[in-house]
Amino acid sequence: MVSVRNISKKFKDIQAIKNISLDIPQGVIFGLLGPNGAGKSTTINIISGLLVQDLGEVEIMGSTLKNNEKYIKSNMGVCFQDIVVFDDLTVEENLEYFGRMYGLKGAKLKKNIEETLEFIKLTEHRKKRPKKFSGGMKRRLNIGCAIIHKPQLLILDEPTAGIDVQSRNHILESIIQLNKNGSTIIYTSHYLEEVEQICDQIAIVDSGEVIASGSIEEIIEQHSLENLIEVVLLNTIEDDLVKTISNLNGVNTCDAEDNKIIIKTSREYSDISQIVQIVSKSENPIQAITMKKSNLEDVFLSLTGKSLRD
Repeated sequence: MVSVRNISKKFKDIQAIKNISLDIPQGVIFGLLGPNGAGKSTTINIISGLLVQDLGEVEIMGSTLKNNEKYIKSNMGVCFQDIVVFDDLTVEENLEYFGRMYGLKGAKLKKNIEETLEFIKLTEHRKKRPKKFSGGMKRRLNIGCAIIHKPQLLILDEPTAGIDVQSRNHILESIIQLNKNGSTIIYTSHYLEEVEQICDQIAIVDSGEVIASGSIEEIIEQHSLENLIEVVLLNTIEDDLVKTISNLNGVNTCDAEDNKIIIKTSREYSDISQIVQIVSKSENPIQAITMKKSNLEDVFLSLTGKSLRD
């Protein structure tokens, strides 16, 4: 669906992106991740045709924007983080406006408006103006305006930012359904649990370059550094027990907090029985043991060295 080859973009003295390459197959939900300022927005703006790259090539649906702009843009939907709807138009009028922009008219336009209203759950609000809507309702209308023409490629930039849990869940379910209905989706979010929930493939961008790409499972497997084991005991933990566990092969660190032992091991370490045997000899009864492998957020922070919202 989208093939990006070695694109670069510079703004005066700032190199926004450098030699970025991406392959986004048809039919996937593709997550584009990175800290603020990493180059995500610049990349999306180039793919959507709002910016022209300095170097490199972008092919969408088998062609470049330069060679086939009308067809590509008429089959693409873009929903940016900033809400772009008209407060002085009703919900229905907003959908009609954007539908006509994409070339819809007559019975086809009316049909798509009805289906979109139902999809974004705003049918009963169709005659209302969005100026008094909640953030979640505005987000849903914003998405509706981007999908009114049923695009083959849909770009969603932070579509769940700043909304309530119910609206967020509805939007995530809607994205999955849009994908099942045939849209290839490029998705950006700072909520990495959302990305793990809905994305088939991802790319992590930092300092204008792709630093990891593939399925979420592949990236976690390739880049995770540690597992976390927590052992909860009945009583306060002796220092000798912590020291003994620390000396095990594969254990990176071992600390105690009241009646809990917190152990960080190498990624390959999996023999919890060793730890159980040592703790059992301490005559301090085990209450619970949990082992947590690295998730996407752990890997993201390991790769970028930055908080999710810096």
